[in-house]
Amino acid sequence: MGIFSILEEECMFPKATDTSFKNKLYDQHLGKCNAFQKPKPAKGKAEAHFSLVHYAGTVDYNIAGWLDKNKDPLNESVVQLYQKSSVKLLATLYPPVVEETGGKKGGKKKGGSMQTVSSQFRENLGKLMTNLRSTHPHFVRCLIPNESKTPGLMENFLVIHQLRCNGVLEGIRICRKGFPSRILYGDFKQSVIPEGQFIDNKKACEKLLGSIDIDHDQYRFGHTKEMRDEKLAALVTMTQAVCRGYLMRREFVKMMERRESIYTIQYNIRSFMNVKHWPWMKVYYKIKPLLKSAETEKELATMKEDFAKCKEDLAKAEAKKKELEEKMVALLQEKNDLQLQVASNLSDAEERCEGLIKSKIQLEAKLKETTERLEDEEEINAELTAKKRKLEDECSELKKDIDDLELTLAKVEKEKHATENKVGD
Repeated sequence: MGIFSILEEECMFPKATDTSFKNKLYDQHLGKCNAFQKPKPAKGKAEAHFSLVHYAGTVDYNIAGWLDKNKDPLNESVVQLYQKSSVKLLATLYPPVVEETGGKKGGKKKGGSMQTVSSQFRENLGKLMTNLRSTHPHFVRCLIPNESKTPGLMENFLVIHQLRCNGVLEGIRICRKGFPSRILYGDFKQSVIPEGQFIDNKKACEKLLGSIDIDHDQYRFGHTKEMRDEKLAALVTMTQAVCRGYLMRREFVKMMERRESIYTIQYNIRSFMNVKHWPWMKVYYKIKPLLKSAETEKELATMKEDFAKCKEDLAKAEAKKKELEEKMVALLQEKNDLQLQVASNLSDAEERCEGLIKSKIQLEAKLKETTERLEDEEEINAELTAKKRKLEDECSELKKDIDDLELTLAKVEKEKHATENKVGD
């Protein structure tokens, strides 16, 4: 259960307090969720009951008065009366709520449950997140320079806090890991050490930065750039040579292909000129068109067979397509019916769940009341048992006294008889 769910449940209890709400939060989340923590008491700050760890930092929360503020005693009939008010401002403050009809039969409304501020907030938040997921929003980060709305005033702590929350400082820290700023040893030495003192540039920079209280992870000493130009020139020359070699190899392959093509064409022309006036070649030229016509007829017959087969396959495909379309329509109808049924079942399940929660709360209240009565009865029973034990002790003492008195009485009577006998004698 989340914080809002626990808050709604506590609002339904008649004897719930801020302490019971805090204890339930601790029992549900403390030690089980890393984002939920118990705050440490700080001097000079308001008391905090729990803390939530966000991306930008830890935020403390005070739950004093949350139960009273979460309850919304405004009746629905009163809201409807405000909406129909002739006072424009009052009607604007209570706009009519547009109920969602999609996915629910008859536009059922949730009934019987107490409406709280947190439930309204969760409902509005859910609608907002649904709209955001269905779009592709773009955000512009705006910074507030000061809280007093004074032009030209910059509150550094406030701006830094906003930059940290927006993730800008984290991005800058990541960029700094790559050491984007590079300065030559000579330039750095010349800007700091006065002229007239000869010392090696690299050693001077190492000595200077070593004497300053700066974290060594924030800078590095690189190599010199004396051979940089020569190395770059050699790399450029090598790159040009590789590119030129690749291009010339491609050109050479094309030249060899053209040469082979020329040799092949020349050979074919010489062969044709040798057999051009051969009698059998003339006969071949006359027979060749006849062979082509026979091949054409054969190809035409084959094409007709292929056309008939394609036509038959097309008819089968159209029949199959029509059958699949009918199945698709039936499946879509079944899908829509199932969606409506699921939506209806979901609505009924939500109502039953709310009823069960309410019954659970009522039963827990009755159980608590019965437990209190049982404790009272047990206390009364313990008192009566103690009194009974005391009376039994007193009764036993009285019985003992009676026995002693009876013995004394018997002894006295015995002495009396003895005395009477003596007197008679």
